[in-house]
Amino acid sequence: MTVTGSAPTTSRGPRLNVAFSSWELIWSHVHRILVVNAGLAVACLPLLASLAATRHPWRHPLPFTVVSLCAGPALAAAFSYLEQCGSGEPAPLLDLPRAYRRHAARALALWTPFTLLAAACGTDAFALRHTELGLAVSPALAVVAVLAANSGVLAMAHVAASPAISPLRPRDYLAVPYTLLRRWPLALMNLALLLATAALVNQAPLTGLAVLPGCTLFVLWRNYHAMTEDTATRESPSA
Repeated sequence: MTVTGSAPTTSRGPRLNVAFSSWELIWSHVHRILVVNAGLAVACLPLLASLAATRHPWRHPLPFTVVSLCAGPALAAAFSYLEQCGSGEPAPLLDLPRAYRRHAARALALWTPFTLLAAACGTDAFALRHTELGLAVSPALAVVAVLAANSGVLAMAHVAASPAISPLRPRDYLAVPYTLLRRWPLALMNLALLLATAALVNQAPLTGLAVLPGCTLFVLWRNYHAMTEDTATRESPSA
């Protein structure tokens, strides 16, 4: 009599079949996001400390306008780090402070006018909102404030994408607002992302700062290149 053994049972549960290259791409993206978040937290420490010290920052526009100037070079350094990473391997950690030193002066010179314009228009719109004059001018002031703030953020991507040794020209101050108005769907998407990030960070500061800013800036960086490439294609003479 022949005795037949039972066939070994195999587990048919779900298997995670991901190639090594996919895992490498995922972790490289996580690495660059964490580096950007850490760099922003360190560089914007005066602003973060000021926001943590008061519950109503809009009641103190002048001090917060001054401390918010530190955000410009930090954003330029973050965008520059993303430029160096590109779509390949993450850049070394020390490239972020090097980018900060390289772009700080140009970023501050380009960030300051947009910040002052956004702060002045936003403060006036808030102060005049209940007056007869405010009913007429507050919506326009609010639009200008939002456009200036959005332009300031993408202007830092412009600084990161341009050579650090090139001097600023008047066209550099107008290039980003012009691009935003021309590519307004992407501009609205950028604005929605910035507002959503600010709201989520306000609800959960530690978790939000550890996860969200780098992801948002990565999307803004890609959108900036899409905006500028499309504008350059439209304005280039056809063969």
